[in-house]
Amino acid sequence: MDALDVLFTRRSIRKYTDEAVSDEDLHTMLDAAMNAPSANNNQPWHFIVVKDRDKLNGIMEAHPYTSMLRQAPMAIVVVADTESSSSYFQQDCAAAIENLLLAAKALGLGTVWCGVYPNEDRVKAFIDLFEIPDPCVPLAVIAVGHPAEDKGRADRYKESRVHHDTW
Repeated sequence: MDALDVLFTRRSIRKYTDEAVSDEDLHTMLDAAMNAPSANNNQPWHFIVVKDRDKLNGIMEAHPYTSMLRQAPMAIVVVADTESSSSYFQQDCAAAIENLLLAAKALGLGTVWCGVYPNEDRVKAFIDLFEIPDPCVPLAVIAVGHPAEDKGRADRYKESRVHHDTW
């Protein structure tokens, strides 16, 4: 699959097979995430790989939109060190997340990105569940697995959103 196919066919996958994600694929996804651009190359990201069923259940208790974790064999919690990147940690980690999602698609895996930050209740629940130290903040959780559904390409191009030289 070439890069444009990956970009145009990556979709949120909420149904998974019971096949485990290989350590090699996990490493590739995390390597891709860590190759994202970041302001001043601060790289504020940390990743908590979650395979423990009790922890996955804890995520579902803490976050109302993560029921796909009942099937997904793993999740990745993306955490930002807010001291390492001034005020750009959200953008830096979002770029890392997108790289991770695209790498997963290229590997034949499915993912869905669920936001944690800035919802204060979710942030606190994730800090407690994963013992995340201050000044770090959990930004998102990503379900990862082998897809049990194929959503195909969505046509989302909207000419009305394109402006040239001025609004």
